[in-house]
Amino acid sequence: MAKAELKTKENKGNVDKFLNSVENEQKRNDSFLLLELMKKITKEEPKMWGNSIIGFGNYHYKYESGREGDWFLCGFSPRKQNLSIYLMCNFDGLEDLLTDLGKYKKSVGCLYIKKLEDINIKVLEKMIKRAIQILKNKYK
Repeated sequence: MAKAELKTKENKGNVDKFLNSVENEQKRNDSFLLLELMKKITKEEPKMWGNSIIGFGNYHYKYESGREGDWFLCGFSPRKQNLSIYLMCNFDGLEDLLTDLGKYKKSVGCLYIKKLEDINIKVLEKMIKRAIQILKNKYK
């Protein structure tokens, strides 16, 4: 099966320009902190994915179904309601860290946080590092 044609793709959008356009000052400031944290962890430059996601690094996935594609290792988006933090391992192997994270909501591969002061940033850093390692081990 060929690579899946995803709607959300890496592009040449300007990350700083996008973040500076975030109206909510708290969310904008938190976004720049996340940007620096993820740059430090991944040692990768941020890239725009679609028009509202900032991703770091990339990996090639291939499912048992044969579907395959390329995606970022970790990323985030300053959405209207929350900061969405994308940890692409679906939280497998991160359960022990969630109890110490702080105030959040989650879905399959995403953490939703109102503001960074609601969470323990050191725990988030551990989660991002571990999620990336899980992906690298899974998709060697």
